[in-house]
Amino acid sequence: MFIESSAPTRIDLAGGTLDIWPLYLFHDGAQTLNAAISLRAHCSIRPYGRSRDRRVRIVSDDTGMTVEATHWSELRDSTELRLLGRLLHYFQAEGLELRTRSQSPVGAGIAGSSALNIAVCAALAAWTGKPRTDEALMQIAMNVEAQAIDVPTGAQDFRPALYGGVSAVELGVDGVRRVPLPLAAADLERHLVLAYTKATRNSGINNWEVIKRHIDGDRDVQARFGRIRDIAASMRAALERGDWPAVGHQIAEEWDNRKGLAPGVTTPTIDGMLGAAREAGAFGGKVCGAGGGGCLFCIGEPKNVPAIRDALQNAGAQLLEFHIERDGLRLDTRRAE
Repeated sequence: MFIESSAPTRIDLAGGTLDIWPLYLFHDGAQTLNAAISLRAHCSIRPYGRSRDRRVRIVSDDTGMTVEATHWSELRDSTELRLLGRLLHYFQAEGLELRTRSQSPVGAGIAGSSALNIAVCAALAAWTGKPRTDEALMQIAMNVEAQAIDVPTGAQDFRPALYGGVSAVELGVDGVRRVPLPLAAADLERHLVLAYTKATRNSGINNWEVIKRHIDGDRDVQARFGRIRDIAASMRAALERGDWPAVGHQIAEEWDNRKGLAPGVTTPTIDGMLGAAREAGAFGGKVCGAGGGGCLFCIGEPKNVPAIRDALQNAGAQLLEFHIERDGLRLDTRRAE
C-alpha cells in the first residue's frame, strides 16, 4: 500500500495561547480565530524492505535527516525526529518508509508541526488499518506533540489542519468547539499579506513561561489575557460584518497586549517590519504564533497591499505566497502494483 496525506498550516488571527489548557478555563468566553492557508505539510508512506520486514525508516526532506530502526519499539525515546518517532511508536507501525516535507519555513509560527502531525496520524492510521475519528486523531496528535516537546500543547492548531477554512475555536468548561465563520475567504485573502521574518522561534518556551506566570498569579499577565479574549470577540464580529479597518485595529491591539506577556515576544527587527508596513498603509499586523520570530501578517485595504508587500520586503522580510485553504486534511491510499 502507498499513502499520501497533507494538511494546511494556519494564520492565528486572535486569541492564541488561550487555547492551552487550563488557561481558557480562567477566561470565560475564550476563543481563538484562525484561517487555514495553502502552505501544506506533506507525508508519504510506502513499504520498506522485503516482505514481512518489520524495519522502519523516517526521512525528513526539510531537515535532511534520516532515522532507521529494526522495529517501531526502538523509536519511543529517539532524540532525532522525535515527534515522528513517537507517532510511529504509538501506532506500532512497521515495514514502512515515512517521508515528510513542508511548504512552510522552519520555525514559521504557522503551526507547521501540528499540520504535519495531523497528516502523519491520518496516514499511519490508514497504514495500520485502524481508522480514527476526527476527534481521536486530534487527541492523539495533541498528546504525542506534548510528549515530543515536553510542554503542553494548544487545542486550536489541529483544527485548521483537519478541516481547513476560517473558523473560531470556542473554549470552555464543556469542551472545545470549532465554528466556521460566515465570511468569504477570497475577501480575507485580498486584505492579507504574509511574510517570514527569517528568524525561527520556539513557541514551547514562550508559551510555557507565560502559562506559569498566569497560574502563579501575575496580575499583569492575567489582565493581558483578559484583553486578548475581549479582542478576539470583537474581531470575530468585525470579520463577520466585513469591517476591515476594525479587524486591523484589533490585530494591532492584540499584538500590543501580546508583546507585554514575556520578554522576547518581539524584536527590533520585527518592530521595524511592522512599523514599515503601517507606514505603507497597513491597518495592523502581528507575529504568528508565540512570537520572537517566524512569520508575521498584516491587514490592509487591497489597494495598499502592493505597498505593504514592498515595505516588508525592503525591511528584510521574505514574502510568502498563499491562499486561504478551504480543504483540510487530504488522504490518498492506493494498493501496491
